[in-house]
Amino acid sequence: MVPAEQVEAGDEPEAVGGRHSPLRRCIATGVVGAKDGMVRFVVGPDGTVVPDVAETLPGRGLWLTADPALVEKAVAKGLFSKAARRTVKAPPELPSLTAGLLRRRCLDLIGLARRGGGALAGFEKVQAALRSGQVGKAGRPGIWLEARDGAADGRGKLGGFAARMGVPMVAVFDRRELGEALGRDEAVHAVLAAGPLADRLRREVVRLAALEGSGPGLDDLTTGLSETE
Repeated sequence: MVPAEQVEAGDEPEAVGGRHSPLRRCIATGVVGAKDGMVRFVVGPDGTVVPDVAETLPGRGLWLTADPALVEKAVAKGLFSKAARRTVKAPPELPSLTAGLLRRRCLDLIGLARRGGGALAGFEKVQAALRSGQVGKAGRPGIWLEARDGAADGRGKLGGFAARMGVPMVAVFDRRELGEALGRDEAVHAVLAAGPLADRLRREVVRLAALEGSGPGLDDLTTGLSETE
């Protein structure tokens, strides 16, 4: 942790060590940490606070730790206005809106992996990929996706292969969501090959699980989480 008094001034004062640094200060707690565990917000042209989950929107960034209670606190206590140094509108539904946008971003990343040939779905294909080591590389595993409403027996049969390869499981999406992302009606088992998209998805799933209070595979995902672009 970096003391709050070391936060540098600038066009985005929540950045520590410059706007390209991975460190940010949470406007609700004052604690400085890696932005991998935070969400950026900006004030839109109409003065409304909006989540910038992709961290691409113009404007001064207002950073919050990915915790629904802190988002609610920032809305209730006017912390966005204080950080922005002007009166802004923070809608009461901001916590759920933020989680929804992060969920959509995760599913879009899975869809990109599918279209690029980096995702497989179906029990037999997933089992073969995990068994052969096709999913991961040394020190950089891919991701094993399980529908949260899927049967436990299939998950159990795949778990041993995934554990031996060090491939973390993500089970925060239902079979309909996974199916839509993977171009089918439903999907229960899927894998993403190691690479930039898997790295980005690891980061987004950690933030999503923190905002939603869900956590299958969260401990594995947090370990060794890499900085993404």
